[in-house]
Amino acid sequence: MGFVRIKIEFKILLSKNSQLRSENYQLRSENSQLCRRSKLDSSNSSKPPSSDGLSKKPAQKRTSSTREKGLKPNGGQKGHKGSTLKQVDNPDRVIRHSLDQCPKCSKNLRSISIESISKRQVFDIPEPKIFVTEHQSEVKRCPCCMNKVSAEFPYSINSPAHYGSGIQTLSVYLLHYQLIPEKRVKALFEDLFKLRISTATIVDIGKKFSQIVEPIQVRVLENLKKAPVKHLDETGFRIGGKTHWLHVVSNILGTHYRNSVKRKNLLEGVKGIIIHDHWKPYFSMKEVQHALCNAHHLRELKAVLEIDKEPWAGNMSRILRVIRKMSKKAMNFKRIERIEAIYDQIVSQGLKYHEDQPPLEKKGSRGPPKRRKGHNLVIRLRDFKVEVLRCFKESEVPFTNNQAEQDIRMMKVKQKISGGFRTEKGSKTFCNIRGFLSTCRKQGFNLFESIKQTLSEIPPEFSFP
Repeated sequence: MGFVRIKIEFKILLSKNSQLRSENYQLRSENSQLCRRSKLDSSNSSKPPSSDGLSKKPAQKRTSSTREKGLKPNGGQKGHKGSTLKQVDNPDRVIRHSLDQCPKCSKNLRSISIESISKRQVFDIPEPKIFVTEHQSEVKRCPCCMNKVSAEFPYSINSPAHYGSGIQTLSVYLLHYQLIPEKRVKALFEDLFKLRISTATIVDIGKKFSQIVEPIQVRVLENLKKAPVKHLDETGFRIGGKTHWLHVVSNILGTHYRNSVKRKNLLEGVKGIIIHDHWKPYFSMKEVQHALCNAHHLRELKAVLEIDKEPWAGNMSRILRVIRKMSKKAMNFKRIERIEAIYDQIVSQGLKYHEDQPPLEKKGSRGPPKRRKGHNLVIRLRDFKVEVLRCFKESEVPFTNNQAEQDIRMMKVKQKISGGFRTEKGSKTFCNIRGFLSTCRKQGFNLFESIKQTLSEIPPEFSFP
């Protein structure tokens, strides 16, 4: 009986030990994931710099930044013309300082002729003031038909009191480019111009301007669809308390924003090369070739190297940096073949590293085997080699997707300053205007003048190759 009891207790202990070992493994796995997540920041992941908070590393300790170091020294470069403030030939006001007495011997100099004039000019802004123009229409009675008739007012003057193009231009510029909230724009008009303008009027001015530029942005979108290379990205933002998605398509000459309830609502009719950050639905787009953002790869490789201590990641990071620095004009078949051979060798090294690692346990019996972050990354670099190295072979393809990220960043700034939008119409207004202003900036137009001309129905003419 004693032997049977010991045997039963031994089985119970074995079962408990197996259960404890399984729980211990799960806890260790969760702890490892949490530790890895806590070590991720903007330098080794896609997290924004603002998420680093007070734990951001000091500049002198961030020695392994993925950004390309400048090839030129700090300060003005050789041949740079500079922008030093210079005197003008025709100042608006001249103040003459007379010399009546010698500062050294006190001799009276009033009768002495002037030999020369020394000039110094002060550049300043005059005190802001609202300029009111009154339009008067003559009213007469026609002696022929005896009807009372009046002269016509200009087309744009359609109310007894009307805000002119200057106020409308400044309102659009402050609200939609400088991203100043409506109430603060209202306060600015009151403080600077002593003009009491309502936030509803500021919003209406934006709506009117959005309707004017909407057909312009449609043409910009059509040109971007046909462009040889374009950048795509997306981000979430709030409309009416719900999560919507903002999509951007852009290049160095134009920008177009659009919002959608669904993240997978992709553009149709796009041709050429699209650069993105390996979001899988982009690969469902037809008639396009893909190029992947290598800045994302460098950040992921940095995390795999520093956190997971996988040696192959350092080698891959170095070869990608070499590709970024190499001149595309100096490329030849042998050099391309050599770089590809090194790339394949590093990928094989990464795959071999993970084959030698113990497999990870998965919670359920379904689905593919669980893989480490570094394993998923090296498989992606193997399967999408053509897309990763497209920037190396084709001169018009950049190394990163920074263009789209820069264009979409201002939308996140808007969200941080003012929150989301109350309605879809409000978000569409902002998208139209912001896309127009971004395109104006890329095309080299003065934004303030462009807004003013567009309000006068003479918009700038954008040029696309």
